[in-house]
Amino acid sequence: MGEHIIKLPDVGEGVAEAELVEWHVKVGDLVREDTVLAAVMTDKATVEIPSPVDGEILWLGAEIGDTVAIGSPIVRLKVAGEGNVKAAAETAPQVKAAAEPAEVKPAPAAPKPAPKPAEVPKAVVAPKATRPASVSGAPRAEGEKPLASPAVRLRAKEAGIDLRQVPGSGPAGRISHEDIDAFVARGPQIARATGLTRKDGVEDIKVVGLRRKIAERMSLAKSRIPHITYVEEIDVTALEELRATLNKEKRQDRPKLTLLPFLMRAMVKAITEQPNLNALFDDDAGVIHQHEGIHIGIAAQTPNGLVVPVVKHAEARDLWDCATEVNRLADAAKAGTANREELSGSTITITSLGAMGGVATTPVINYPEVAIVGVNKIMVRPVWDGTQFIPRKMMNLSSSFDHRVIDGWDAAVFVQRIKALLETPALIFVD
Repeated sequence: MGEHIIKLPDVGEGVAEAELVEWHVKVGDLVREDTVLAAVMTDKATVEIPSPVDGEILWLGAEIGDTVAIGSPIVRLKVAGEGNVKAAAETAPQVKAAAEPAEVKPAPAAPKPAPKPAEVPKAVVAPKATRPASVSGAPRAEGEKPLASPAVRLRAKEAGIDLRQVPGSGPAGRISHEDIDAFVARGPQIARATGLTRKDGVEDIKVVGLRRKIAERMSLAKSRIPHITYVEEIDVTALEELRATLNKEKRQDRPKLTLLPFLMRAMVKAITEQPNLNALFDDDAGVIHQHEGIHIGIAAQTPNGLVVPVVKHAEARDLWDCATEVNRLADAAKAGTANREELSGSTITITSLGAMGGVATTPVINYPEVAIVGVNKIMVRPVWDGTQFIPRKMMNLSSSFDHRVIDGWDAAVFVQRIKALLETPALIFVD
């Protein structure tokens, strides 16, 4: 038998380390070749580490949440044959030497302990007779009816106090008003008649993997970017009518249209007029990287946390192509199969909580971008048209901008342009 050491392989070009986010095995497990041993994450891409050999797990070299350098040992297995290390052969002479009898030297005599002082016998005190405690910790046994006067019972009922939890100081445990006062004075540990109980447990959840990445990115964005958030109300009645018509008459090979493809096309038109919004700000170098290609990130909630799949070159996609790509990326993100290329490279981001409701939000910019557009819930509201109130489908856009490089005026112009395009959706199709 021998040992085989598995090292963390190269998980991406230019990647020097990765975070261990999951173990699929434990010490003592028998694994076969290609069994997935662990999962590591780098730059929001999760990579599974398979076993190249059959064997038994002897040692795991990291804990969940640890950052491991590429090439570091992470698993040691016992395998048939020599393996890729000769640990057993190298340790054999040491074991043999340890087995040989060594010269036994007499141990030095231990000092005699000092005599203990004579113990003074304690007085024997007879235990006081006490009421047996119930299993639940209540002052009386289960089913035992508390003794109290009608006035005390009425007071406890009005205060929501369970008399079964109140110790009585009177004869046979009878509860008095003073006992109620003492019980109330003890504070929030009171058990109420409603059956509600206090809970003091604390669960420690280590922040690892994607959740740690999200926390780091959010902290970086909020600590380095002074946000300005601009909220505007948009009448999407005409847009929703157009969307319903297009979905009703669409071809079988085309996806169902949501609001997002229309918003993406509107953003492309608005960015064409204000290219400074489609940029990344390298604040360390003091350089704004203004991109010609419009790569729109779509913030998506997955079972593992928030990720941002990216629709590349939205400027070259029509309405249906945008919808198809959004659906494809959303499915890949939810299934956890989106690759690193699909989760990076955005130049501006959309975040949508419309399905969950919410009138307005304050989106956090996807660092190092300079703008993010937030979609809120569509609601039917009465709108004054000059002569009467009429029902209209209204939606708020909540958009945040990096105030270091985007002035409030420019932010307002950008949002107002999107508003005009969405309220008159035919303009989206006019070049």
